Amino acid sequence: MHLGSPVKRKKARIEIIPLIDVMFFLLAAFMMVSLTLQKLKTLRMDLPSSVAAKSDKKPDIVTVDINRGGDLKVEGKPVTLLELEDLVKKRFEANTNLPVYLKPDQATPYGRTITVLDTVKALGITKVSFNIDPPKEGAAK
Repeated sequence: MHLGSPVKRKKARIEIIPLIDVMFFLLAAFMMVSLTLQKLKTLRMDLPSSVAAKSDKKPDIVTVDINRGGDLKVEGKPVTLLELEDLVKKRFEANTNLPVYLKPDQATPYGRTITVLDTVKALGITKVSFNIDPPKEGAAK
């Protein structure tokens, strides 16, 4: 026969919260110690400073202006379609990566622009872009 005691027995419990605190403290302590174990051996040097060089060379770009009447200008000089072809051909032989920008006026006939475009493309130039000015404020669309 088992008789109960008037005094209740307490069961043992393992408290985990203080254990977590101790583990975080140990982790932080080991991290701090491992960082101080690394010794860097360096030499003191005076390195020269660098300065970016300014390029005097203008990039090789051909900009062709086409006005309302269909007249052509390259770098401000009026040229004919044949002169444009010769000029672009010479520059393309010197630089096979030559970009050509066509800058037609807003009122330029499309046919004239396409003629210039076809002439440039016939020479083998693949980098042809249109350089257009954005519409002015208040202009009708």
